[in-house]
Amino acid sequence: MTRYLISFNDGAMDHIPAEELADVGKAAHAVVQEAVTAGVWVFGGGLERQRASVVATDGLVTDGPYPETKEVIGGFVVVDVASREEALAWAAKIAAACRSAQEVRELMPDPEMEAMLRRAAG
Repeated sequence: MTRYLISFNDGAMDHIPAEELADVGKAAHAVVQEAVTAGVWVFGGGLERQRASVVATDGLVTDGPYPETKEVIGGFVVVDVASREEALAWAAKIAAACRSAQEVRELMPDPEMEAMLRRAAG
């Protein structure tokens, strides 16, 4: 299985009238429940709008996002699926529910981190 990040940009849902947001939330939660039931859900959530901090290598903290950033992530889902096509199918369901386009990116595998997690789990 491979993990994929499915995300949308902050502001991507700004076109949705306020009175329809409850319906969008209900539709999105239905897709989340479907993913949980299917056993592909890893983690996900919305991100607080424009509340980013940038921590430099020396520990200095500044308000973010990075000044040159044109777009920032508004929300995301991580799924663990057998193929890119399956990740794209989940992204299509999320896009329909959230009424906004979704970006799909494969997370790079890290065998050492997976081994650490297995050791920690006992």
